[in-house]
Amino acid sequence: MSTADAVAVVLWVGVTLYAVFGGADFGAGMWSLLAGDGERGQRARALVDWAIGPVWEANHVWLIFVLVVLWTGFSVAFESVMSTLFIPLSLAALGIVLRGSGFAFHKLARQIRYRRLAERLFGLFSLLTPFFMGAVVGAIASGRVPVGNAAGDAVTSWLNVVSLLTGALFVATGAYLSAVFLVSDARRAGDSDLERYFATRALVAAVVAGAIAVAGIFAFRADARYIYDGLVGDALPLVIASALFGIAVLVLLWRGERRGARPLAVGAVVAVIWGWGVAQYPYLLPQTLTIKEGAASSATLTGVLITFGVAVVVVLPALGFLYTLAQRNVLEEEGQVPPSR
Repeated sequence: MSTADAVAVVLWVGVTLYAVFGGADFGAGMWSLLAGDGERGQRARALVDWAIGPVWEANHVWLIFVLVVLWTGFSVAFESVMSTLFIPLSLAALGIVLRGSGFAFHKLARQIRYRRLAERLFGLFSLLTPFFMGAVVGAIASGRVPVGNAAGDAVTSWLNVVSLLTGALFVATGAYLSAVFLVSDARRAGDSDLERYFATRALVAAVVAGAIAVAGIFAFRADARYIYDGLVGDALPLVIASALFGIAVLVLLWRGERRGARPLAVGAVVAVIWGWGVAQYPYLLPQTLTIKEGAASSATLTGVLITFGVAVVVVLPALGFLYTLAQRNVLEEEGQVPPSR
């Protein structure tokens, strides 16, 4: 494995971690938006607040990590993507800011109307932000990002069938992943009613995500043939593994069994992300820019790998400790208790 390939693997590790933790974070906001105004809806929103409150800011560390590694290690690809796809990327960035503001301020608002407004901002942009991120991925996968500064069309590059379906898949996958996570959080909170509530929503989201994925296969076959050929070729074992993991989660939830659902759901998402990576290899921009062609100097790449090694030693244990404390209910905010208490 070359140094450039090693940095590409590091980049993909960051993409994977953000897809899992960030995706579940966005999905929780979507369920908050769709919970309704009834008593159970209020309890569902309270569970979302309680579950993601200690970790929601930390989840976006991985997005910063991905951007820094892409910018440092593969600046040509970074320039091409950022300049051609500045519209969906700007909308996604705006969504992250407004979503975070909504989540922070809904707890501080004294008047009910402002609290409701902040809650809706949090939920709405939890839905729109992953959609725009998915549209960016679809634009890259379908080969609509040429090499160069603003070399691609700023509108049609991401307003096309492949990008729109990929955006919808990101939304549905986040909803599925977060619902599975919230099933476990409801059990941790001792609320069997919300446990069933989110199990039902996980089943629905899984079916929707599966339907979008099937539609996406046909769209990729027609408009992103290189990626399609990779998915049914070298990446096929990972695609099959993702499907099997997803089916296993459905079976567990349908039978009312919760143990094992969360790691299997994560496995399904991780498998499809790495399937995409294998399908796209060796390109950063399919059939336009390879990893080798777009890589920075050897010294820069070595520096990225050394920094990643330091992060593994320093940052990962700290984040692991944070998630462990959150799962053990040590980091509850002052005055906040699980919905069932």
